[in-house]
Amino acid sequence: MSLKGINAYRKGNLKQDVANADPHKLTLMLLQGGLDRIAYAKGAMERKDFVEKANYISKASAIIMHLRDTLDLEAGGEVADNMFALYNYMVERLSDAHINNDLNILDEVSSLLAPIRDAWVQIPEEAKQEAYEAQRQKRQAV
Repeated sequence: MSLKGINAYRKGNLKQDVANADPHKLTLMLLQGGLDRIAYAKGAMERKDFVEKANYISKASAIIMHLRDTLDLEAGGEVADNMFALYNYMVERLSDAHINNDLNILDEVSSLLAPIRDAWVQIPEEAKQEAYEAQRQKRQAV
């Protein structure tokens, strides 16, 4: 099978995964996607493939900005405010890594994002369902 065919298959599976995912799963996919893009950027930086490096850093930044922009700052209070600031910091550091071709900064951002992903994985199923139901009721009330 050609690489083009494999990539098309992966994109098809990703679209299906997104279509079938609940909000918790979507967030987990974004967190993992951000980590993956940072790792790809690191590889491109090591190979001195600056076009790919820029592409992957841009994608990682977009993912993190989306995570930041979907925070519910009213409901989340201080935790959401702190997450917002942390996501902003990560985006700034990705820009620094791009400008300075600094692998250590990419590692820093990964080391900040990975624990968030790991904690997200540990959320109990009943808490996910409770949050999903509360969000659904909130949307119906509006």
